[in-house]
Amino acid sequence: MKDIRVLSLDQLKDYFVTLGEKPFRAKQVYDWLWSKNLHSIDEMTNLSKALREKISEEYTINPVSVDQLQRSTDGTIKNGVKLHDGLLVESVLIPTETRTTACVSSQVGCSLNCEFCATARLKRMRNLEVAEIVDQVALIDSQSKMYFDRPLSNIVFMGMGEPMMNYKNVVEAIRKITQPEGLGMSPRRITVSTSGIPKMIKMLADDDLRVKLALSLHSAIESKRNEIMPFSDKFPLTDIMEALQYWYQKTGSVITFEYCVWKGINDGDEDIKALIRYCRQVPSKVNLIQYNPIGDGKYDQCNKQAEENYVRQLENAGITVMIRKSRGGDIDAACGQLANKTVD
Repeated sequence: MKDIRVLSLDQLKDYFVTLGEKPFRAKQVYDWLWSKNLHSIDEMTNLSKALREKISEEYTINPVSVDQLQRSTDGTIKNGVKLHDGLLVESVLIPTETRTTACVSSQVGCSLNCEFCATARLKRMRNLEVAEIVDQVALIDSQSKMYFDRPLSNIVFMGMGEPMMNYKNVVEAIRKITQPEGLGMSPRRITVSTSGIPKMIKMLADDDLRVKLALSLHSAIESKRNEIMPFSDKFPLTDIMEALQYWYQKTGSVITFEYCVWKGINDGDEDIKALIRYCRQVPSKVNLIQYNPIGDGKYDQCNKQAEENYVRQLENAGITVMIRKSRGGDIDAACGQLANKTVD
């Protein structure tokens, strides 16, 4: 049976009319599904038992479930999330003193081949459905309330997969998460992170979701970026920049460049100068991400001196830069580590 959550509000109205019911029943069901995140048709108490039985003959609800939960010494929670077909993805709850952030996945595996990322070593099995993305957010919201006594405050699409490669479902999930009839979260608290697909960046700007945009950059030297992220040879940095400028023109929203500095790879002065030149082409800021190795020995976090050199030169150039501390490294929940690794 189909998951009833594949139906839009208008489709639900049409469905109830075919059952001889008033269209307002659709709004009641929609509220149960997307605002209250209910996972049982039988618990829709403002519907008659007979109507619930009719619906259950044709539709079901396939919620995600937590297959495994791991807690880091720093408070980070990693969920091994089981989907209705038995496939697994991972999502992460990252707490700080002032906020709790959900890092959610958009694909089972990944479509891309970034050398530094454990997820890229997994075969892409399929895109996540809209409800599976929303379920991750609702799940982490409940964990935030349970473990930290406050609701979820931020969402980043930085988990498994490339969000732009599952564009339609990611956008519809964001609409469900932000609409008053859904979870009601502010779009300004949602960041979509991409490895850089110019056409899709422009499309996201045109769709005017009012979310924030982050680009996984890691090098502003074309040849070096292509070594780090081999797929990027199809998307030149000049094309990406043109798309970012279009994004800013349409949205007025500053772009965040996500940037890992690795020992012996991109920790030199020429790398910093190239990054400064790139940043100056569009209103932007830089997040320097503290990297956690994935066991191949090639990519290692740079030393403190190299990191400080990046910060000093970027700040001297008038570019906002922040060091994003790694969280959840002891449970493989940090940047680039999500790979459905189980514990004994």
